[in-house]
Amino acid sequence: MIVPMKKVNILCEAHDAESTVRSLRALGVMHVEHENAPESTNITKLREQVVVINSALDVLNQVGSSEKERIPQEPLLNKDWREVAGQILDSRKRYEQLEIASRGVIGQIQEWEGWGDIEPSEVQFLQERGVYIRLFLVPLKEVKYFPDDVVVKTIFATGDIAHCVAIARRRFECPYPEIALPKQSVSAMKRQLQEMNEGMESARKDLLSYARYRDSLSKIRRELEKEIEFQEVLSGMGRDGPISYVTGYIPFDVEAQLIAEARKKRWGVLINDPSDIDEVPTLIRNPKWASLIKPVLGLLGLTPGYRELDVSIPFLVFFSLFFGILIGDAGYGVAYILITLILQKVVLKNWILENPDLKTTFSLFYLLGCSAVIWGVLTGVFFGQTWLLNIGYVPPVPELNDPSFIQTFCFFIGALHLSIAHSWRAVLKFPSLTFLSDIGWICVLWTAFFLARYLILGEAFPSFGIGLISAGVLLVIFFTHPQRNVLKGIGTGLATVALSLMNNFTDVISYIRLFAVGLATLAIAETTNTLAFGFGNGIVALVASAVILITGHGLNIILGPMSVLVHGVRLNVLEFSGHANVTWSGTAFDPLKEE
Repeated sequence: MIVPMKKVNILCEAHDAESTVRSLRALGVMHVEHENAPESTNITKLREQVVVINSALDVLNQVGSSEKERIPQEPLLNKDWREVAGQILDSRKRYEQLEIASRGVIGQIQEWEGWGDIEPSEVQFLQERGVYIRLFLVPLKEVKYFPDDVVVKTIFATGDIAHCVAIARRRFECPYPEIALPKQSVSAMKRQLQEMNEGMESARKDLLSYARYRDSLSKIRRELEKEIEFQEVLSGMGRDGPISYVTGYIPFDVEAQLIAEARKKRWGVLINDPSDIDEVPTLIRNPKWASLIKPVLGLLGLTPGYRELDVSIPFLVFFSLFFGILIGDAGYGVAYILITLILQKVVLKNWILENPDLKTTFSLFYLLGCSAVIWGVLTGVFFGQTWLLNIGYVPPVPELNDPSFIQTFCFFIGALHLSIAHSWRAVLKFPSLTFLSDIGWICVLWTAFFLARYLILGEAFPSFGIGLISAGVLLVIFFTHPQRNVLKGIGTGLATVALSLMNNFTDVISYIRLFAVGLATLAIAETTNTLAFGFGNGIVALVASAVILITGHGLNIILGPMSVLVHGVRLNVLEFSGHANVTWSGTAFDPLKEE
């Protein structure tokens, strides 16, 4: 549920503003709304420091994970973090410069290594004594056309082009492209490259040595960010002569706690219900099981508006159902559960200990895996279906393998899902007559269900369908915006029907994506099995089959959650939320607090 909020104004003497903000931060119950733009020289400097420390941490995070794990963390103690961050950035810059330069040297080595180890200074020495050495690119058939007093040697050829060295005791003209001598010999280039590699290794070791300060730098960054938040609240306070005040929002159930603190600190406090124009933050409190959907909403950055519905429970229920249908394979469900278990107990064990909130994410993964297992058991699908049916397995609900039935089922889920949204709105609107407009839309949705079956599956359209759509349209027309001026209200209702009637039909139809994507997943699994078991007998066939099975089913296991994010989330966030009038335009409740 979305927790009711109270709007709070706290007044204090201007010289007590800083201590007031510190006390509010210690209390940790108030979401602050700035009265003035929170800008100051101090805030700008702090933000610049955060940029520097973020850059340093980004560099340290690029160190190989295995190397990071071997490095014990140490406190900075008396070291200045600015100096340490500067050294980290300097080492990274040095490494990058050497890496870029080394690429150039490697290119030069590759270009000249075929010519041999040419020493430019020796060529110049010979030229001063009347021996001229020049390099040319000459077609192989024309090498013999050089003057008789010019000695020509083909060093190597690329295609029909000879890379030649020409030696003479005089200057001579040549119509072929001449290659300028390198600035240094290949051996010198290799020595230079070795020095660069040593410099890069030195910079890398420096970065590894600085990695022991990662945790300390992360802690300092959190402290800086908290200080920025504090300074922004202080700078954003309203001022009226000798009085300063801070405005914000608190959950209704901490009002007494805030008043007690105000009496203790001798603040002035004004507490009201938020007005319709206030941008109230959203705080959601749900039972532990319903909070399982929180990681999905957090990943997508979705927060309902304060005056909207909290759709966490229907979102979780239908998202789990959609996951089961879209994955549709008990074997894949077991794989997801095992992967989650390994990540939780082995790979990410330490990270979970540091971030207890991740337990909710893993619980969600277990739930979704179980959903896929249940649907796979009901339909008889375990890493494909044909092989399981061939050994005699009888699905408990064979109708779920009938394309017509499952398409009807998808349309039914769509009509039910969207009807829940309108029923919820109707309950909230009651006893206002506008609740009847949502009843009308429910009639329209179920008419869309019957119409979809008629148009797509060829099922008979029920005799009561015309009456159902007629009743629905009339309820929407008359009760969307009931007014004393009946004609004006009807006009508004007609406009609503004209804009939304077709949308309701297409929204119900869109749930057929559950059938289509689930069928595609099964088809990939079946194709994988067919290819894998078509190689016959023998070791080679066994190895080939194993490779195909692992690759095909592995690809399906990877792509499955992506399809759920695209389709399962869409049906909740767009279709359902649109009918529930949830625009996800809210701001999450974020109180000023110490940690």
